[in-house]
Amino acid sequence: MNVITLASRKGGSGKSTLTAHLAAFAHKLGKRSLILDADPQGSLTLWHSLRRGGEPPLENAARGIDRLIAHAMIDGVEWVFIDTAPTLWVVVQEAIRAATLVVIPARPGFFDLAAVTETVKIARERNKPYAVVINSAPVKRDEKEAPAVAASRAKLEALGIPVWSGQISQRAGYMASLAAGFSAGEVAPDSAAGQEVARLWSAIERSVAAIRGAQADAGVMHSRAA
Repeated sequence: MNVITLASRKGGSGKSTLTAHLAAFAHKLGKRSLILDADPQGSLTLWHSLRRGGEPPLENAARGIDRLIAHAMIDGVEWVFIDTAPTLWVVVQEAIRAATLVVIPARPGFFDLAAVTETVKIARERNKPYAVVINSAPVKRDEKEAPAVAASRAKLEALGIPVWSGQISQRAGYMASLAAGFSAGEVAPDSAAGQEVARLWSAIERSVAAIRGAQADAGVMHSRAA
């Protein structure tokens, strides 16, 4: 089972938005998925209440993240997506500890970049793979990143922080689809927003496959050494 935790100390970085779009995209692909809402604000829970059929299922993480993940594993869930709050840092640390991959949304700009380093510190302390996703970015012009995006990417890379090569842009389609209880990948998969989510999902799948491969190799090496 794969656990994707979206975390950031910065409010408004886009954790709930990305969690909804990614979970819905995975469900659309036929992946057995579960959403854990660990943010008391309940944005994901509100979005989920608008979805006909209630898929993918959502659980309130107030019941305990580790307990919910254990039940999900028994139930054969393939992907768990955890939305976290910028506060309640104990809960966020629990979500990071459970993660296969920590996704850190960050808007281009000083305040978001400062918050990234706090989340990275926790992921590193727990030896958890992580990557930053630049979110709410100005739309590319002639396939060129906006100066603020390029500067943010360079700053993060200088700190040795991995950054997804793509971006999630400021597009009305993201919020409009969520307001109707859908996602960009469901409403308009061929739209610019739908394609951005698809590319992010592909990157996450590749990263998780690499993580699992490295873990398997480490297990083999450990067995041989023993």
